[in-house]
Formats: sequence, structure tokens, C-alpha cells
Amino acid sequence: MKPARRVLIYRLGSLGDTVVALPVLRLVARTFPDAERWALTNFSVNTKAAPMASVLEGTGLVHSYLEYPAGLRNAAGLLKLRRDIRRFDPEVLVYLAAPRGRVKAWRDAMFFRACGIKRVVGVPYRADQQRSRRLDSGLFEYEGARLARCLQSFGDARLDAPDAFDLALSDAEHQAAKTALGGLSDGRPLLAASTGAKVDVKDWGDDQWTALLTRLGAKLPGWCLAMLGAADEQARTELLLANWPGPKVNLCGQLSVRQSAAVLTHAQVYLGHDSGPMHLAAAVGIPCVAVFSSRNLPGEWFPFGDQHRVYYHIISCQGCALDVCIERGKACIRSITVDQVERGVLALAKQALHRNA
Repeated sequence: MKPARRVLIYRLGSLGDTVVALPVLRLVARTFPDAERWALTNFSVNTKAAPMASVLEGTGLVHSYLEYPAGLRNAAGLLKLRRDIRRFDPEVLVYLAAPRGRVKAWRDAMFFRACGIKRVVGVPYRADQQRSRRLDSGLFEYEGARLARCLQSFGDARLDAPDAFDLALSDAEHQAAKTALGGLSDGRPLLAASTGAKVDVKDWGDDQWTALLTRLGAKLPGWCLAMLGAADEQARTELLLANWPGPKVNLCGQLSVRQSAAVLTHAQVYLGHDSGPMHLAAAVGIPCVAVFSSRNLPGEWFPFGDQHRVYYHIISCQGCALDVCIERGKACIRSITVDQVERGVLALAKQALHRNA
């Protein structure tokens, strides 16, 4: 088969969606090393840039981005997208979209073929490809592993390889992180945290975070705390930081995604919700303590690796995919206690100090 000159990768989502896809994006790059690889993805409303680019810049995995308009439904929008794709003229479409049902998968494949793309790979036509498999452990398959199954024809995605989640952070990004941390990067143990949540059902609540940080501040003397997040989380984070007695810094809205990842490389432990920063911390090898709602099935979106402490309540309505839980008042995440999470942080903190001794 003639080598492809242009490959289009279809993947929507935000920070976490991109991080979990890193191993399969590397697989695509290994399969088409000489091709020009573009991503068809959603762009940020505020910056008119692809959220995927904020993670992948400098990795060489994707060379450019083509906008998939949010909420695309009308014929005019589809025709414009078709023209844009035809202009790029890819020989191969790599389908990495989240599962939305087999009918929609078939419809998407037909659209891409109508754009003149002869080879469409990775479409989850089978029901088994549309959902995460249940593992012997009782957990469900990691989303990155499900994507890898859909691209089995390309070979092994090597999720366990040392460079599978490598962000190829630059010297400039590491320097920006050191500058942002100031004296907190001087070798003292660092706890990194983020309390942001994209949807309400994932938010553990300020009362729980206040109690937890108060306790941890008392039991981790000498530790510093750096909190990360978006600009609109700055005020909330400042209030929570008031409960930490030691050195601290509020970096919400101050850094790029990749600079935030560089900050995380200085941490011994990461603490937070099921969120993009959690996936970033796992990507750079930092043990995570993660508080999960049961919005998704257990394991699907856990941080990759076995060094983490994840708190997830098994409940009859798990996998609900709700943004707001009215009927049960977020019973899943609210049942996770401050005591549980505190023990997890202290255990990982102890391990970190032992490793560095």
C-alpha cells in the first residue's frame, strides 16, 4: 500500500481527553512517520485554538489542527467542514472520537468517506468497541486502552512504555514552572492540588476540601502547597489556601497547560478531582490522590498506573453521565469521607519521603 502523505485524526474533547489518548497518538505517529498529521478537533471559544494543541505543542505528534465546530448540526456547517477536509485532502482518517453509539459511528464514517477519504480506521462499529470492557479486578477498561483496541490494526499502543505519556516539556516550560513556584521549588516536599471540576457532579465540595487541607497542613509540617486551575477558579482556590499554614502559591490562571505540567514534575503528590490536571499529573509520573464521582464507570477515567489512590463509591446508578445530580444529591462523591482521602495523601506522602531519603 502506498504510504499516506496526509492523515487526519478525529478526536474531540479537552485536556483529559487528549492526555488519555497520548499513547494512541504515538501509535499513529509510528504508523505514519512521514505523513503530515492534522487533528480534527474542537476549538476553544475564547482563544479560537484547539484545546488539544495546549497539550501536544512540541511533541510532534500532530502538525496542525482543523476546527470541528461545536454543536455542528446544520447542512451549511457540514458542507463547510467537508470543503475544509477536502482542502487538506487526507488519504487516511483515524477515528478517535468518544463512543456515541453504533449508528452515529456508521454515520460519521459515511461522512468522512463522502469527504473523499478512502481509508477510515478505528471506527467502533462493534458494540464491544463502544464500551469499556469489565476487567477481572472489577474495574472497567481505561479509556486509552479502549482507543488502543480500536486501532489494533496499527499494532501495540504500548500504554506501559516509559514514553507513552511523554509530553516532551521544553527547557523554557520547566523554567517558567520554577519561576512560578519561586522558593517552593527549592527541594522542600511539595503537594500539588486542584479543586476544579468541569461539571458539578464531580465537585466534592468546599466543606470537604477545607477540612482536608486544614488537617493535612497540620500533619505535613514542612510541606509546600501549589494549587493549579483555570482563571475562574482563582478566588475559590484563594479561600481554600487560607487553610494551609505552610508555604503556598495560587497558580490558577497563571500558566499554560504545559507549564502546569512542568510545575507538577516538582510535586511529590497530587491531590484533586477527576479532572484534566489529574491526568497531567499522572502523565508526568506523579502519584495522585483522586476523588471521583460515579458519573463514569470505575476505571474508565482513573489516572493511568497503579501508584495512585482513587476514591470512588460503587453505587447502583454508576455510569449515569450526569452533569448535575438532583435526584440523589451527589450521593456517590459525597459518601467519600475526609478521613479516607486524608489517609491516602499521608500514605503517598510517606512513600515519597522514603523514596527521597
